[in-house]
Amino acid sequence: MSRLRSEEDFLDLIARHFPESHPHVILGRGDDCALLRCPAEICLTTDLFLEDRHFRRAYFEPEDIGRKSLAVNVSDVLGMGARPLGFSLCLTAPTDIEAEWWERLFAGMGEIAALHGLPLVGGDLSAGDGVGLALTVWGEPWPGGEFKRRGKTRPGDALFVVGPVGLARAGLLALEEKGRAAMADFPSATAWHLCPTLFPSASELLAREPEVRGLMDVSDGLAQDVPRFLAPGQGAALAIAGCDLHPETVAKAQAAGQPPSLFAALGGEDYALLGAAPTPLVAELSARLPGLCRIGAVTDKPGLTLDGTPLGGGFDHFRED
Repeated sequence: MSRLRSEEDFLDLIARHFPESHPHVILGRGDDCALLRCPAEICLTTDLFLEDRHFRRAYFEPEDIGRKSLAVNVSDVLGMGARPLGFSLCLTAPTDIEAEWWERLFAGMGEIAALHGLPLVGGDLSAGDGVGLALTVWGEPWPGGEFKRRGKTRPGDALFVVGPVGLARAGLLALEEKGRAAMADFPSATAWHLCPTLFPSASELLAREPEVRGLMDVSDGLAQDVPRFLAPGQGAALAIAGCDLHPETVAKAQAAGQPPSLFAALGGEDYALLGAAPTPLVAELSARLPGLCRIGAVTDKPGLTLDGTPLGGGFDHFRED
């Protein structure tokens, strides 16, 4: 088995998976900087995707790593009510990994890039002790839409999600317990953790609704992300039991000894879209957007409750408990 011996080997491999021609790009990879043809306003996001922190090679195939590392950044742009335009990649690479492994990683990343029409415009490469990726993605408002920011909610607004909650947590627990063998018993949950499906059509539709008061993607769980989403001084009363939780989520919750709604609220990495709007509009949107579910209401006092019980925080990288 061969290995990549130089930066040029990596660049040649990248060139096979990521075309350079794109209407957004004036000058792409290969110079000191890319030159981009940008709209008047863009949104921009950067995420790290680190071995043994965000993924394990024990059960992530290289294609999974490539797909998810880009997908989670695209999700941030969609969570702003925006259309992704392009991305850059910084990569640390152990020198003992075979060339075929990298070929598969870039093939997986290339699938997501092609799905959303994204050029890879540049980045950086370095040798390192573990696989690490840092991706930056940017986007523009959808035609006829607007950026949807946090902190715009009003008391009485209905909170909603588009997409499952708790499913990725179920997949993570299953994979941690049994590795990829868990895919036989929890196929949907493990697939969702390895690379979630995103919601560009929902992002576009919601961006065009003036009364949708903000969007974000749910990456750290509802318990952590809802307080971040609300306007200052507000809280929320969550009730997600009616969201028709996936049977695999329910099964994992029962195995963990938690009520399914609590299990789902504490889960992360679902990359569902979270939004708020007046209740009549949410009722209308639920008929137009498959997968949209009302999960509660904004209150005029700080604090988060789930089915009337105070709810603590979700995932935090730096919390030790």
